[in-house]
Amino acid sequence: MEASKWIAAAASIWIQSSCGASYAFGIYSPILKSSQGYDQSTLDTISVFKDIGANAGILSGILYAAVCRRRLNAPPSFLRGPWVVHTAGSIQCFVGYFFLWLAVTGAIPRPHVALTCLFMFLAAHAQTFFNTANIVTAVQNFPGYSGTIIGIMKGFLGLSGAIVIQIYQALFAGKPSTFLLMLALVPSILTLVLMFFVRVHRVQSKDYDKSYLDGFSLISIIVAAYIMFLIILENNSPMSQFTHAFTLAILLILLSSPLIIAIKAHKHDSQFLSPLNSPLIKDPELSVQENRGTSSEATLDVVEEKNLVQAMHTSNFWLLFIAMLCGMGSGLATVNNMSQIGESLGYTSSERSALVSLWSIWNFLGRFGGGYASDIFLHNKGWARPLFMTLTLATMTGGHIIIGSGFPGNLYVGSVIVGICYGAQWSLMPTISSEIFGVLHMGTIFNTIAVASPLGSYIFSVRVIGYLYDKEASGVGDSCIGTHCFMLSFFILASVSFFGFLVALVLFIKTREIYAQIVRRRMWEYKISN
Repeated sequence: MEASKWIAAAASIWIQSSCGASYAFGIYSPILKSSQGYDQSTLDTISVFKDIGANAGILSGILYAAVCRRRLNAPPSFLRGPWVVHTAGSIQCFVGYFFLWLAVTGAIPRPHVALTCLFMFLAAHAQTFFNTANIVTAVQNFPGYSGTIIGIMKGFLGLSGAIVIQIYQALFAGKPSTFLLMLALVPSILTLVLMFFVRVHRVQSKDYDKSYLDGFSLISIIVAAYIMFLIILENNSPMSQFTHAFTLAILLILLSSPLIIAIKAHKHDSQFLSPLNSPLIKDPELSVQENRGTSSEATLDVVEEKNLVQAMHTSNFWLLFIAMLCGMGSGLATVNNMSQIGESLGYTSSERSALVSLWSIWNFLGRFGGGYASDIFLHNKGWARPLFMTLTLATMTGGHIIIGSGFPGNLYVGSVIVGICYGAQWSLMPTISSEIFGVLHMGTIFNTIAVASPLGSYIFSVRVIGYLYDKEASGVGDSCIGTHCFMLSFFILASVSFFGFLVALVLFIKTREIYAQIVRRRMWEYKISN
């Protein structure tokens, strides 16, 4: 099939849907603990390395910038392009999970904990390479709808944990060691097969792009709703192996449907294919001379491309980082402690399990909705994207207060609010990074800011929630029962989120002129392309 930005998008969606194995840690962590003789503290340490690996994607951003940056008068090279980043991710994914499988099955002598931490880091670190290659390429292919396409990509990544768990339950139920082998093989092989379709296509954006992107969005919502239905069904009545296999077949059919939309869009595109002359996604090296044209066109060249060091010398970078430290950090701390919060408030085991499982759905809705809604209001109303960051952080403040209050059913309400707002940060932050600092080094910059998530989680989970819980614990096994166990912790998290809201508000005020120019440029783009 002839390559196009639509085929690239479909291929990226499939890779995103398979590469979130770090979200399935709960499936194989028990056998990792028992087979290696680890205590809970050691397992938690390994989990920390997983979180760091899944969020510290700076190297993937540097690699992408190095192999995908177009140079003036440079001849095409096979050794350049997003496929290099995908390959690096595939190697890490296979090596990391394959080593864990060897250790769990006893095929190799019991490794030192430090070595297990290293390979857990590698396995999770692969996710950042897949994510960076798919997202940055998608933003360059759909510059006019960067929020929507990032929301779609991040949304499928958020669902990927639930997707691989469905595969596990249908094919390998009760065999977590085999699941580890699957995690080593499936994402790696799938990525190697699809990676050459994921390329940057510098073609003219068209007004009908939105309708086909809406098709991808609809599919993501249907997949999320279907998975939510399966989660609720499984938590209320056990499903037979045949039923699991049948529901998995339906899920795979749904996941294959982006190809249909991609083919239709590609056929539509082929009628209007033309070189892209807009400076919106051009590399600076290739457009310096062209941007010296008319003064009216020069004013439309909004984004000054910055590398990581240059970005870190701006206040906007640190405002965005601090806002994400507050939003992502407090959100991740919430889900990490969801089960224990439910236990302290008297929720049953099945209720706690459902809350943790459904978090992936609320996370998806935030990831998708944050990008999609911010695009609509940016295009139709001219609202700057950081405004949505302020709104989600303000709403998250209310969610933390609800969880801390401890009233009956509070976790059902609070987890929905915090989960959606937390997910929204994951689509808003990369989009804002590309619009403020440019696309060229976008992967490096947004992956650096993403470090705020595990850093904030450590501060709020260990130094706030864990510390205060231990002070309140007085029951059997140092357990704590009652609303007082987490009340102060979540009121502190509410204060943190409110501080993040104030920081994001400052960012919104500082970037209003940038977004006003972005709106003017996109209006000019639309006029010349139609």
